[in-house]
Amino acid sequence: MHLTPAHCSANLVPVRRWTRVVALALVALALILNLGGCRKDRDDMEERSAEELYTKGKESLDNGSWDTCIAAYKALQTRYPFGRFTEQSMLDISYCFFRSAEREQALSALDRFIRTYPAHPNVDYAYYLKGLVNYEENLGFLERMMPDRVRDRDQSSAHDAFVDFGELIRRFPDSRYVPDARQRMVFLRNNLAAYELIVAEYYLRRNANIAAANRARYALEVYPNTPQAPDALVVLHKAYSALDLTELADGTMAVLELNFPDNYYVQGLKKPRDWTDWLWPFD
Repeated sequence: MHLTPAHCSANLVPVRRWTRVVALALVALALILNLGGCRKDRDDMEERSAEELYTKGKESLDNGSWDTCIAAYKALQTRYPFGRFTEQSMLDISYCFFRSAEREQALSALDRFIRTYPAHPNVDYAYYLKGLVNYEENLGFLERMMPDRVRDRDQSSAHDAFVDFGELIRRFPDSRYVPDARQRMVFLRNNLAAYELIVAEYYLRRNANIAAANRARYALEVYPNTPQAPDALVVLHKAYSALDLTELADGTMAVLELNFPDNYYVQGLKKPRDWTDWLWPFD
């Protein structure tokens, strides 16, 4: 018997329908099992003691299971709002939020911990972690590869991290986290100075000389002794010269010549390009 396309199509229709029915049934079964599992996990959390909930959260934290860690610590804090396990869980859950890229949740938990337990033996870690959360906020791959390219973006997180680390150093100068915080502050200070310089150079290119001078002077005053200092002085000299502020321009050049005699501008040369300029051709 010769089968026409019509016969084939007629035979395939029931198969397709059954395939869809089976697929829908499997999806429904998966949802039921998942909901059942979630309900079982919730019931399991509700039946545990404070110590068991803390242990569950700590084990999940150590294993990198951030969602389970957060769920266990939330259950602990809801059912047992007081006690030593709850105290430590408030600090630990902040780290879980941090590793889950939930910045606002992490900062909120840390602020609450600092307010509630200002004399806690690990409160210095809370200040350090606040700085770390803000420090990591905008530090993407390009910035890690080219740290002087943190530009054209909101610097509020970097500024907050700088303040947080500074607060840690001021309050707990003997903390074991201070050496790392100091190193990060150097990195942040240089990047914040670089950002101010980029803005100043932008204004200079557009003949907004007063704005350029203000931003360059701000970079020199607020972030002194950074690698950006000579370039900030160059911008300042150019801006003062364009504004016919001869005395200020001469004074700026004198400072530049005294402190950076080998600078390209002092030598009358063109500004050299950094190797990262070839990978970042957006200036």
